[in-house]
Amino acid sequence: MLFAVLFQQPLQDAWYRLRRRSTSVIRSLGRREESGPAWRPFSLGPLQTSALIVEGDGEVPISPETIHVHVLDDEVELPSDMAGWRAEIAEESERLQAEGGTPLWNGPRYAVDSLDISRTALEEKPEVHLRLRPTDYYTFLAAQQLDRRLPDGTTPRSRYLDPDEPLKAPSFLQCSLGVNVAVVTADDMLVVTQRSDRVRMAPGVWNSSVNEGLSRHIDSSGRNAPDLHAVARRGMREELSLEPHEYSLDLLAFVLDVDRRGWSAHFYARLKDLRSTDLQARMSRGVADRWEHRTIDFIPFRPATVVRYLLREDRIRRWAATAPALFHLALVHAFSRSTVERVEAQILRRL
Repeated sequence: MLFAVLFQQPLQDAWYRLRRRSTSVIRSLGRREESGPAWRPFSLGPLQTSALIVEGDGEVPISPETIHVHVLDDEVELPSDMAGWRAEIAEESERLQAEGGTPLWNGPRYAVDSLDISRTALEEKPEVHLRLRPTDYYTFLAAQQLDRRLPDGTTPRSRYLDPDEPLKAPSFLQCSLGVNVAVVTADDMLVVTQRSDRVRMAPGVWNSSVNEGLSRHIDSSGRNAPDLHAVARRGMREELSLEPHEYSLDLLAFVLDVDRRGWSAHFYARLKDLRSTDLQARMSRGVADRWEHRTIDFIPFRPATVVRYLLREDRIRRWAATAPALFHLALVHAFSRSTVERVEAQILRRL
């Protein structure tokens, strides 16, 4: 009897280990070789986006000294069978103005000709070469009609874009370049905005703290190339009434919305002294671009809280394409990749 008691538990443990190994072997027999694209857009469980993180992992900022922006002379031209779409937009704007409505402002902007990434020789830091071409807002609106039928029955998406080569596209389809900033207040609150219904592109969606497009008129003095950090600071001032001395600013990544062909420089800004209540009070006294936002949420900037917020039922299908990747990278920058991914995995297992 004593012999049976002494050896019963070791025998049970050995049997349990044998069953586990056998189960693992049986499962492995059913596995097949798998292959997939090296470039995958950002996703978080059920939250699927079209945001492709081209450079940057959030942990180490991209230094301003390693960003080289070149502006080419030749302006973007639409193919002949798309040029009429731009003319339609110009006619719509003229009609709105004639009827006393608000015309479409054809602001000068930039198209992305190419973005190349290399590494510095000694420290292997990312070095970015961004080549831009002049364009305007009407051309951007025309090029956004990626699924409109052309005379031959194709669409701009099917004719000019290869889903297996997401970084290759003609410049006339890439007339969108902007900055997105994740802003965290001094009392650790993340600023999240909902776009106004008055904006033409993506009305009502939830977005970054600050979203600002590059303007040839504002962001380029003379023939100088635009400075992405300066564009981010302009957005902070126009959308949140914040001045450069009130925050730190780090560039985390370059991201491409592969569905709409829009490029973004993703930034993280940390307010030095202003708390969430201070920022709300500041904005109540006037904001240059107040009309761009309908709602502003302040979310505790902790990995679990932000991840649950991203996955909320009333948010998960209402995000701007590049916003979830921005907030993930901001968390990684503040808390480390291992911490953020551990928290994300725990939350996803409970879904």
